[in-house]
Amino acid sequence: MTATAPITQDVMTIPRKLPEGPMNLVGLTRDGMRTALIAHGTPEKQAKMRVGQIWQWIYQKGVREFGQMTNLAKPYRAELAEHFTIEVPEVVTRQLSEDGTRKYLVRIAGGHEVEVVYIPEEGRGTLCISSQVGCTLTCSFCHTGTQKLVRNLTAAEIIGQVMVARDDLGEWPEPGRNPKDETRLLSNIVLMGMGEPLYNFDNVRDAMKIAMDPEGISLSRRRITLSTSGVVPEIARTAQEIGCLLAVSFHATTDEVRDTLVPINKRWNIETLLAALRDYPKVSNSERITFEYVMLAGVNDSDADAHRLVKLIEGIPAKINLIPFNEWPGAPYKRSSGNRIHAFADIIYKAGYASPIRTPRGEDIMAACGQLKSATERARKSRAQIESEAGLR
Repeated sequence: MTATAPITQDVMTIPRKLPEGPMNLVGLTRDGMRTALIAHGTPEKQAKMRVGQIWQWIYQKGVREFGQMTNLAKPYRAELAEHFTIEVPEVVTRQLSEDGTRKYLVRIAGGHEVEVVYIPEEGRGTLCISSQVGCTLTCSFCHTGTQKLVRNLTAAEIIGQVMVARDDLGEWPEPGRNPKDETRLLSNIVLMGMGEPLYNFDNVRDAMKIAMDPEGISLSRRRITLSTSGVVPEIARTAQEIGCLLAVSFHATTDEVRDTLVPINKRWNIETLLAALRDYPKVSNSERITFEYVMLAGVNDSDADAHRLVKLIEGIPAKINLIPFNEWPGAPYKRSSGNRIHAFADIIYKAGYASPIRTPRGEDIMAACGQLKSATERARKSRAQIESEAGLR
């Protein structure tokens, strides 16, 4: 890797043509909304107050019609409706797993579709959201990664996934009730859906700022986890500009194996990645970094791998999430056996690290980790093609 290695992906994304007509207020930062309101006639002295009012209606109360914003004068509401809209992605299908997991296929501008997954757990509810249509990366064990990148999602399309899930969960506060009185069904966000969030940094940052805003959705930054495959130059920015928790798709303990499983490793190898991760908790005030490790039979699941992993992360406040491989049609790998996974976990645990084994969720609706893939964007590939692209042939 040279110092001039590009931060952005090497593939061309289809530029998003903004639709004609009214501007969508969803996804704008507070400053962006203020600028837009002033540009369409809101007096500058009133603009900050108006942003605060509209912001609360959209993000705290879930209102989609300006006519319902009763603390704004009727003529002003009509003016807003003329110039602006409040739009979120359209839910195309909603699937409910036997274990309570919900998977939404949502349609965004241009007719593209992405998948969003809600996972209910004891005392919390986690929403797994997407940041790109398709994926920049070609991680060979990931079904989503067999789909070509189409484009980055906008901030509106990212925060919109949170809003449509809250719609479905019936989680917007009832009129007259303090939102703090209500139990949060959607308490956590993980950027672990389709795409590499750090290749869409600005839109992800703006959407998460909206999610964390105390006058809106109001999630603590400690309830948001961003998962990256290791886009090293953007890791420091994530600490400084978002400050959320960080998860890393690690999956291997040697560069040789990680080059195949997570090809971005050829640009930023394990040593370079770990150097960036050592600084993250200090800058972001994050408690610890989560290392995600998918368990692949005969590939990365030996005792020697477990001992190497412990040695590599020495000195980094960390937990290791062991993920049983979620198989999909044509997958070139097999899941490690239960005994092998537990033996691996035991080595890590005895070294002093939490090593939870993730229970696969939503497998019956293809909603588990690494299985997300939009039917409309899917390139139907044979097992031979997938193995060839993964460097296994």
